[in-house]
Amino acid sequence: MPLDPIAMTPIGVIHTPFLQTRDTPIQPLGGQGVRGSIVLDPAYADGLADIDGFSHLTLVYCFDRIRAPALRVVPFMDTQERGIFATRAPKRPNRIGLSTVRLLAVKGCVLEIEDVDMLDGTPLLDIKPFYPRYDNRQDVRIGWLERAKDLPVEQLRADGRFAD
Repeated sequence: MPLDPIAMTPIGVIHTPFLQTRDTPIQPLGGQGVRGSIVLDPAYADGLADIDGFSHLTLVYCFDRIRAPALRVVPFMDTQERGIFATRAPKRPNRIGLSTVRLLAVKGCVLEIEDVDMLDGTPLLDIKPFYPRYDNRQDVRIGWLERAKDLPVEQLRADGRFAD
C-alpha cells in the first residue's frame, strides 16, 4: 500500500562557507571549527526559548540540491556499491540530512553555529537539543564502516560523486 506524501515547510536557512558539494566536509567532525549560522523564520522565534543552555544541536535539514535519489550508491570512504540506507550519502529518497553542530550564540532569530558540513542556503526542517545520554550508544556494530573507522574523517571532503 503506497504511503501518503508528507509536506514539510523549512523553519529557516543554514548558512555556511560551502557553496558547492566538492570539498565540503562529509561529516560535522570534518567541519570542526568551521562557522556558520541559522537564520530562523521569525514565526518560530518563540521556539528558541531556553536553547542557549545547550552546547550542541542536532539539525534536521533537506539536501535540496539532490535531484535524483538512488537506492544504491558508492559512499564516501568506500569503493563498493551499498544500499542507501546502509550509508549516510545524500541521495536519499526523502533527501533528509542530519548533523550535530556546536551552538555558539543566539542573537534573536540567528543562531551562530560551528562544525558545519552542509551547503550554504540549506533549508532547515527542525532543531533538536543534543543530549549525550539519549544520543550516544555503547556496544554498537558499524557494518561495512568497520573497515573505514580509522580514516581521518576530519580531513575527508566530498568529491562530487553525489552532485546532480
